[in-house]
Amino acid sequence: MVGGDTTFAVMGRRKRPLVQGVRITGLADKGRGVGRDEAGRVYFIKETAPGDVVNVQVLRKKKSFFEAIVTEYVTRSPHRMKPFCEDFDFCGGCSFQHVDYAIQLAEKQRQVEDAFRRIGHIDPGEVLPILGCPETTHYRNKLEFGFSCKKWLTRDEIASGITNEQNVLGLHPQKAFDKILDLKTCHLQADPSEAIRHACRQIGLDQDLTFYDVIEHKGFLRQLVVRVFTTGQVLVVVGFGEDDPDKRKAYLDAVQAAVPGITSLQYFVNQKMNDFFLDLPIHVHQGPAQVEEELGHVRFQVGPKSFFQTNTRQARRLYDVVLEFAALTGTEKVYDLYTGLGSIALYVARSCASIVGIEEVEAAIEDARGNAILNGITNATFYAGDVRQVMDLDFMTKYGRPDLLITDPPRAGMHADVVSAIRELAPPRIVYVSCNPATQARDIGLLGEAYRVVRTRAVDMFPHTHHVENVALLEKI
Repeated sequence: MVGGDTTFAVMGRRKRPLVQGVRITGLADKGRGVGRDEAGRVYFIKETAPGDVVNVQVLRKKKSFFEAIVTEYVTRSPHRMKPFCEDFDFCGGCSFQHVDYAIQLAEKQRQVEDAFRRIGHIDPGEVLPILGCPETTHYRNKLEFGFSCKKWLTRDEIASGITNEQNVLGLHPQKAFDKILDLKTCHLQADPSEAIRHACRQIGLDQDLTFYDVIEHKGFLRQLVVRVFTTGQVLVVVGFGEDDPDKRKAYLDAVQAAVPGITSLQYFVNQKMNDFFLDLPIHVHQGPAQVEEELGHVRFQVGPKSFFQTNTRQARRLYDVVLEFAALTGTEKVYDLYTGLGSIALYVARSCASIVGIEEVEAAIEDARGNAILNGITNATFYAGDVRQVMDLDFMTKYGRPDLLITDPPRAGMHADVVSAIRELAPPRIVYVSCNPATQARDIGLLGEAYRVVRTRAVDMFPHTHHVENVALLEKI
C-alpha cells in the first residue's frame, strides 16, 4: 500500500504499487475514470465512474498521471448504470454505458470549459448548456465491420480450451487488431443493420467462403460498411480480399435476397496490406450509385466514399446552433472552411447572400456541387484545395471579404498558416465548430487579442463515448 511516499513517482519496471482510497472525480477517454489519491497524484482507471472510491494497482506511469486497475471498490458511485450491451466489457465502442447519461453530459461540458481556460487560456464567454442527444442508442448512420477467421475470446472462453479459429463478423476490441469480437447485438445503428450483419456472416458460412486473416493477409470476405439513413435508404458495401467474380456474384446475390431492404449494394476488392479503401474503385452490384439522406431542409446524395455527419438527427441540432450563432440576415457573404461535402454550407445557404466552401478533397467538392444542384441552391460556390493555400489575396479579391467565417476543421484543428490567414482576412465574426475542444481552444488562442469569444455551446454527437462537439462564436474586437 502506498500513502504519501515521495519515491512513488520513480517506478521500477516490475513494481506495481497498490494504492488505497482513490476518489474518482471525472471521465477521460477509452472508458476510463479520472481520480486522485490523498497525495494528489492523478490516475486513469477503467471500469470506474465519478463518485467511486477504489483501491487500485498501478500498471504504468505516464508523464502526468498513472494508469491503474481496480482491485477493490470501497464505495460505488450512485451514478453507475447497468450497461445495456452484453459485449460492453469487451467491445469499447460505447465505453461509458456504465455512467448515468446526465453525468456524461456534465463531464463533456467540463471538458470543453477546461480546454478553453487551461489550454487556450481564454474566456469561453457565455457558456450555454450542453445539447444532449435524445437518441442515446441506434444513432449512428454508418458502421464498419470486419470479417475474421480469428475470434476474440474472453478469459473464460480461453480457460475452457475452445479454439479462436472461428469465422466471425463484428468489431475489433481494444488493442486486438488481428481478432474480431463476434458481437451478439450492436446498439449503435438502427435496423436493418443487425439483419445485414448477421446475414452477411451466415451467407459466408453457408457458401463455405474464407474469412480474412489479417496476419496471413488472405481470405475472401474482408470488410463490411453499412450506412442506414433517416430516409429509410440503406447503402451496403462489401470489401473482398480476393478477386473471384463468380464467388463474389453468388455472395452478393444471396445478401440482396436475404435483406431486400438494401437500397444500394456495392463492393470493392482490397488486396492491400491495410483496410483503407477510399483509394480503391467501388463498383455497384445492385441499385443506384448514391443513396439519399435528409438533414433538415437539405437533401443529400451520399455515396460509399462520401463524408457525412455520422449522427444525422443530432447533426441537424448542431447546425441549428451554428445558424443561431451566425445570426444571418440574408445579406451576408460567408466563407465555410473545411466544408466536406458542403453540409454546413448548404444548410445555411438560404439564410445568407452567398457562401463559398473550401475543401481539400476533390471528391467531396464534387459531392457538394451535386448536392447544391439537387436542392436548387444557386448561391453556394465550392472550391477544391488546401485551405491554407487557397485562401490567398486573389481568392479574397474574387469572392470578397466575408461578413462571417465558419470553420469546421478535423480533430487536429487548423494549420497555423490558416490561423494566420484568418487574422489577415479579419472577418468581423467567426463560428468555429470543432470535434476536439482542445485544438479549438488552441486555435482560438492563436488568433490573439483581435477576437473575443462571445458564447459557446457543446453538442453531444456520440453518447456513451468521450467525444464532444463544440460551437464557439467569436467577434472581432
